[in-house]
Amino acid sequence: MNQHKQLFRKGDQGPAVAEICDRLIRIGAIKNSSDVFDDVIDAAIRQFQQSRGLTVDGIVGPETFRRLEEARWSLGDRLLSYTPGHLIHGDDVSVLQRKLSDFGFDAGRVDGIFGILTENAVRELQKSTGFTSDGICGPEVFRAIERLNRVVVGGSPEQIREELHHLPRQTGVSDKVVVIDAGHGGSDDGLSGNDLTESFLAFDIATKVEGRLAALGTTVLLTRNQKTKNLIDEQQRAIFANDSNADLVVSIHAESLPNSNGNGCAAYYFGNEALGQRSRMGQQFANLVQSEIVNETGLNDCRIHAKTWDLLRITRMPAVRIEVGYLSHKTDALKLKDNATRDKIAAAISQAVTSFFDPKN
Repeated sequence: MNQHKQLFRKGDQGPAVAEICDRLIRIGAIKNSSDVFDDVIDAAIRQFQQSRGLTVDGIVGPETFRRLEEARWSLGDRLLSYTPGHLIHGDDVSVLQRKLSDFGFDAGRVDGIFGILTENAVRELQKSTGFTSDGICGPEVFRAIERLNRVVVGGSPEQIREELHHLPRQTGVSDKVVVIDAGHGGSDDGLSGNDLTESFLAFDIATKVEGRLAALGTTVLLTRNQKTKNLIDEQQRAIFANDSNADLVVSIHAESLPNSNGNGCAAYYFGNEALGQRSRMGQQFANLVQSEIVNETGLNDCRIHAKTWDLLRITRMPAVRIEVGYLSHKTDALKLKDNATRDKIAAAISQAVTSFFDPKN
C-alpha cells in the first residue's frame, strides 16, 4: 500500500481503505470487505489499537498499518531469519521469542522483532536438537518447538535476564550514555495549547536535563537540536539510540485534548500484557521518573502505562516516554510556561536517571 504514509480515518474511501479492510479480515476483526471507512471499520481499528498498546484514535497511519500487517502472521507461516537493516516483524516472531525464552534460550525481549539475540537463540536451539545451526527458523525448528513445547509454562525468564543485564550497569551515571529525545521538532511543532507548543517545551526540558547529567559525567545525546529542519520519526530516533549503544532513553512530550479538563503527567514504557510483552527495567524507570516529577511539581499523577510505540519497542535498552502535562489545561499550561517548573521537571528526570544507575538501588 504505497498510500499508507497518509492517514486514513472514518469517512475516507478508496483502494487504500479496501486494503485496510483486507488486513482486518485476515485477523478476524471484521467479516466483510469495503472501500469505505465506516463505523464498523472505525470500531475494529480502535479495538485493534487498544489490543496492541497503540494510541486509540481510530486513525490508520504508518504505525497502525504495520501492526495490522504483523498481526496476520502465525508461527510456521513463513521462514524467519535475521537480516541486518531489514528485520522481520510479526506476531509469529513474538510467539517464537516467547517459546525460546520458556525453553531456556535467551531471545531477548519479547517484542516481535527478529534481531540478533533471537537468531542466536534459534542457533542454540538448533545445536541442542542436532540440526544445522544456521539461525534460520524453518520447518525443522517448528517441529523441534512442537516437541519441546511444555504443557505448563511459568515465570518470565526474559524479564529476569533483563534485570540481570542491568545489574552490572548500576555503577553510577558518570560512565553511562543516555539519549534524551525532545519530541517533534523541525517543521513539526507537535501539540499546542494556551500559547505553548510541545516542540518548544520538550526541547527546553531536554537541554536542561542534558546540562544536569553532563555535570555528573554522563554522556548525553540529544536526538535533535534547535536547528533540526528535517522530520525525524520514532524509528529513526530508536535506531540512533541503538547505534549509540545507549544505556537509557528518555523521550519528552506533552499532551493536549479538545476537552480542557484533562491534566497531569504520565510515563510510558514498552509493554503489552495481552501479547506477553514487557520491559521490566523500562517499567522500573517509568515508576522512578513519574514519582520524581509528581513530587517535584505537584502535577496530577496520571500513573505509568505500557505501550508499544515504535520508540519504546525498537530500542534495545530501557526507554520511557514522559508526558509532562496538558497544554490544553490552563493550570498545567501555566505551570509549564514557568521556567522554574521546567527546571523542576528536568531536576526530577535527572534524579530518576541517577537513581536508576545507583548501586545502592
